[in-house]
Amino acid sequence: MRRRLPVGAACAVTLTLALAGCGAGGEGERLTVFAASSLGGPFSVLGVRFAEEHPDVELTFSWAGSSDLVAQVTAGAPADVLATADERTMADAVAAGVVSSEPVVVAENSLALITPAGNPAGVTGLDESLEGAELVVCAPQVPCGAATLELAERLGVTLAPVSEEGSVTDVRAKVTSGAADAGVVYATDAALVADAVDVVPVPGAEDVVNRYPVAVVAGGPSPELAEAWLELVSGPEGRAAFRDAGFEVP
Repeated sequence: MRRRLPVGAACAVTLTLALAGCGAGGEGERLTVFAASSLGGPFSVLGVRFAEEHPDVELTFSWAGSSDLVAQVTAGAPADVLATADERTMADAVAAGVVSSEPVVVAENSLALITPAGNPAGVTGLDESLEGAELVVCAPQVPCGAATLELAERLGVTLAPVSEEGSVTDVRAKVTSGAADAGVVYATDAALVADAVDVVPVPGAEDVVNRYPVAVVAGGPSPELAEAWLELVSGPEGRAAFRDAGFEVP
């Protein structure tokens, strides 16, 4: 039997159903978790704990934007668990009949405006300082993009991003690489790259909160393991992992 999932070793599968790159095969059972990209930190930590409790289970993660994950599951991807970055996208999965359990909200996250370290473009907020600057955000169908639009509406500003990305990790990567002057990400993503970015305060950003629901996928290959994962991430160890990663816990 094989045991997989050292910290950080989970394969990232985005916009594809091909999971073979994560090490398919083996005699033991498999649990496949489709999760929003921003959950990578706490879910990887919890994956190690799950592997300790289920040493004969091969645990595979597929990370992507929430709307893409729902589309994949709706199209019949062999997933056992679905975890999205907001309740709106999970509601789409519920409406499509592709989850078999009541979604459980396990964490909350708010937004942050980041720039490359040193803030070379002199960005002061979601304001006129962005004129001429290259701003990147999540696409509006992605939870972080929907939250960004909500924040902009609350501030009474119209954003003009140079690109709209499919996941928050793509936004973060463009800023940390210097390919963008600023980006709107989750507070937890900003914390992950604190040495490489500056966080620019935005009034009211902490009030735009996304809630992360998790549910068992209907007809998934391993329903009992899916329930075990849901119990882990929604229980005391899950709450501790989310807090350690900078999430709020409801």
